[in-house]
Amino acid sequence: MSTSARPADALRADDKPTQTPPSAAARKIGGVAGWVDDRTGAGKAVGYLMKKVFPDHWSFMLGEIAMYSMIIALISGAFLTLWFVPSMGHTVYEGSYVPLRGVHMSEAYASTLHISFDVRGGLIIRQIHHWAALMFIVAIVVHMFRVFFTGAFRKPREINWVIGSVLALLAIVEGFSGYSLPDDLLSGTGIRAMQGFVQTAPVIGSYLVYGIFGGPFPGEAIIPRLYSAHILLLPAVLIGLFTAHIVLVALQKHTQFPGPGRTNDNVVGFPVMPVYAAKAGGFFFIVFGVISLMAALVTINAVWAYGPYDPSPVTAGSQPDWYMGFADGALRLLPGWLEFTLAGFTFSMNIMPGALILLPLVYIVVGVYPFVERWVTGDNREHHLLDRPRNAPTRTAIGMAGISMYSVLMFAAANDIIAIKLHMSINDITHVLRAAFFILPIIVFWCTKRICLSLQRADRNLALHQRESGTIIRTPDGAFFERHDELTADERWILVQHEPVAPIEITDGVDENGVAKPASRGDKLRAKLSHFYFKDAVNPVTPAELAAAHHDGHGHEAIEAADEDDSAQLGSAVPSRDH
Repeated sequence: MSTSARPADALRADDKPTQTPPSAAARKIGGVAGWVDDRTGAGKAVGYLMKKVFPDHWSFMLGEIAMYSMIIALISGAFLTLWFVPSMGHTVYEGSYVPLRGVHMSEAYASTLHISFDVRGGLIIRQIHHWAALMFIVAIVVHMFRVFFTGAFRKPREINWVIGSVLALLAIVEGFSGYSLPDDLLSGTGIRAMQGFVQTAPVIGSYLVYGIFGGPFPGEAIIPRLYSAHILLLPAVLIGLFTAHIVLVALQKHTQFPGPGRTNDNVVGFPVMPVYAAKAGGFFFIVFGVISLMAALVTINAVWAYGPYDPSPVTAGSQPDWYMGFADGALRLLPGWLEFTLAGFTFSMNIMPGALILLPLVYIVVGVYPFVERWVTGDNREHHLLDRPRNAPTRTAIGMAGISMYSVLMFAAANDIIAIKLHMSINDITHVLRAAFFILPIIVFWCTKRICLSLQRADRNLALHQRESGTIIRTPDGAFFERHDELTADERWILVQHEPVAPIEITDGVDENGVAKPASRGDKLRAKLSHFYFKDAVNPVTPAELAAAHHDGHGHEAIEAADEDDSAQLGSAVPSRDH
């Protein structure tokens, strides 16, 4: 059969292809979208967001887990508000849980039991709500770890880092207010502890307690007030900050890990529609499914096992939720001799630093870190490529030292449980943890920095000498050498893409009249901190070193020695990267 074109085909050469008209549903959606766009002008913004490209890396999902967990907590919390009674009014329980029938309790605790045993699906929704809240805080913390260790907080994202720090702090406050609402023995003990903490505020502590509780402890106002903050005030602030956080992510160029074709001027990934939206939607249901599975299989906050709150029992072994553990541990480590009296006022420094100062202080330090690092390093450029943690050894070491301090406080929060389970002296455990709080961060800092520097040197050797193959070759003249497999250009680029760094050297100069002008105290401090950051820097392989290594295998050593001499003699000529 001939495949040549038929003469008759030329008669239809100018025909236009038939287009299938849109369905009635599509026309309706398009009409509604056009109507809204005509009145709001939202089409341009929506189009921009739909075309926004996001990089594809598993670590970026950590922030999404936080967002999805918050959404799940909001949805499940809305369900619980239908039956929860935020009142400390007294009642007698007559519900389905037999061991507590006839027991006097607050209406808040009775309604919590009612949700758990008499509302269909109430118990699993309660547990979904609690697990989602815990997952929300976990995801925020781990997401902040990723941002910190990769340098994603640098310009222009300092504002987003501050917003994230405030979010993390408010999430803790929201969690505390939430698990205090059932008014069971455990949560009531937590409120009692809070009352004691607030009282340690110098001079005004007792007045603050009276104002918060609406009278002497426990009063009848604390549960309604916590309820209002938990379902109205704090969620509104959290949602507002989260929205601002997401908007800034959308407006700014998204960070990405270094790789082939990735620069500070582009983003390699997938657009929101249709790829990223589909993946994000599926990931939401995965998170929802995992949290629901945890809620169905693992009991949490079994308030019926504790009974209603009564100030008289001493609840030894009670533990707060994990995110308050470090503050509890700080209280247990502070020695009692720190309390003193001055001018007729008692200053409870054995309690106040861990109870009132530590929590905000931690997040203030975290929030200002980007500005401190920018001042020390003099780096005012925009950064859209992330650091490999090994290429920022001092920052990575500081982060790990902070985590070690946090871990010590977490273990201290369970010093009584550790003593019971391991048959050890609680006093010995406390003394060891007090020493570890100061000594362990120094050890962790030193070890982490040495590991990062070793990894950097390994990267240099790999870039210079290629990959060892394990194959030994004998030359005709009897010499032996190992054959090295060449790296691909992409593999080598990852090893050498980071920028060289050097400490800032500050020298005394002269003013406009030629008069000697000593360096200011701030400049000297900045130079010392810069030396602390960069004195052991292992800079990436230069093209000259790479060419020398490939030429004779050893030429790079002379270049490295010359570079070290130049750095020693011309340190003051190193720019501070202020541009």
